[in-house]
Amino acid sequence: MTLDEILGVRPSPGQPRAYSFPPFERTSLPSGLQVLAVQIPGRPLVSANLIVRRGVADEPGDLAGATALVARAMTEGTERYPGLELIEAAERLGSTLHVEASWDAFAASVEVAASRLRAALELLDELVERPTFPAEEVARLRDERLNDLLQMRAEPRRRVEQAFSETIYTADSPYARLAGGDESTVARLTRDELTTIHRTLMAPDRAALVVGGDLTGFDVPRMAEEVLGSLARAGATGRGSGAAGSAGSAGASASTGSVGVGPDGVQAPRSASAVDRTIVRLYHRPGSVQSEVRIGHVGLPRRVPDFHAVQVMAAILGGLFNSRLQLNLREDKGYTYGVGAGFDMRRGAGPFSVRTAVQTAVTVPAIAESLVELRRMRDTLVTDAELAVARDYMVGVFPLRFETPGAVVGAVGGLFVGGLPDDELARYRDLVEAVTAADVQKAAQDHIHPDRLAIVLVGDADIVAKDLEAAGFGDLEVIREELPGEVDGAGEAAEGDE
Repeated sequence: MTLDEILGVRPSPGQPRAYSFPPFERTSLPSGLQVLAVQIPGRPLVSANLIVRRGVADEPGDLAGATALVARAMTEGTERYPGLELIEAAERLGSTLHVEASWDAFAASVEVAASRLRAALELLDELVERPTFPAEEVARLRDERLNDLLQMRAEPRRRVEQAFSETIYTADSPYARLAGGDESTVARLTRDELTTIHRTLMAPDRAALVVGGDLTGFDVPRMAEEVLGSLARAGATGRGSGAAGSAGSAGASASTGSVGVGPDGVQAPRSASAVDRTIVRLYHRPGSVQSEVRIGHVGLPRRVPDFHAVQVMAAILGGLFNSRLQLNLREDKGYTYGVGAGFDMRRGAGPFSVRTAVQTAVTVPAIAESLVELRRMRDTLVTDAELAVARDYMVGVFPLRFETPGAVVGAVGGLFVGGLPDDELARYRDLVEAVTAADVQKAAQDHIHPDRLAIVLVGDADIVAKDLEAAGFGDLEVIREELPGEVDGAGEAAEGDE
């Protein structure tokens, strides 16, 4: 008896359910702060996110890591609520506070029952305007980051990500460095540097308060004006006081790595490519049983006219479980447990990469097959079945991404940061459905460059270097770097290292 006979008729894929992204109202306050209110009926848990269109990529290179450290240190206490009192104040409201820094933005958020929204916004205001950055807590968080950097160098997956960025971007791009800073920059960060960076961040003319949930009976713009009105004074202080002001001025673009003007006059980070041909960099890890592999180049910024075609193309190439790369490297060849590919789109051009880890013995054929798939994506039309699967998946999971007010608020904040139209998310599914096979191929031809990319590996050079050289993918460089725990830099791991 066959499996079909045992189970009966297999179910066929269903139709995507109807869904409309919640509309929102945008209001600009006299201070310049924008307020975006999203009404989500029946959701009494409200999410509020104060997001600033300034992130890790905008900080001066010699203070790399300061923005991320500011985000971690802000919840260590404020003028009114020192130390743990801040967390206790949030717990009394039944709320949670969170601060994070990304390449493009800095955000502080709170989730709370709608009946306590105003009190939660007052606590959010206290957090963003009056953090104290206790020196001992800053030192602790700084040391944690330095220890993490040591661990990063020893972990092949994290090391290859760092090396890949350093390889594909020019040194003057902020994307070439670590988002959290490196040993040379983090070690010098003190409370003074964090206070300076914080002041440059808190400017209302590049900030938005996004509030989502059941807002029946609330005048959110008025509440924001009453609670966050002093944010204008905090931003003005930061822009006009010596070093603090210079980091936020147009004259600072050289040190921050910004170039060009993005949405609402915000500079886009410099993202120039350092790769004009195919190059191979192999970071030696003696005795490694697998190779961590990254293949790619500088990709695209978020604001591109063919965004939806690029997304569908990336899904077919390496974004789905049955993508071309997965079917080749995992299902057919058995080289890896998993492989993915895609574009990390930012305000500037983020990276495009193929990402996998393979058995050491099949490192070279795995790279060769990956390059085959990159070229095939450019050279041939995708099939009707591939196109249908990718579009149906993207359309089908879209509503699942926004099942909570926090997710909706985060998406609306993304529109603000990217300078995208207010109806961008409302049109998303229709625009994905409209992508054709010809659109996918053109996106691949325009944005994937198999003849000028970087192949970056962390693996055992004693085993794979000769085969890499013989394969002729590109100019090969082998880097034998000293690792934490090595003896006299001889390249041998200390006892117990592995």
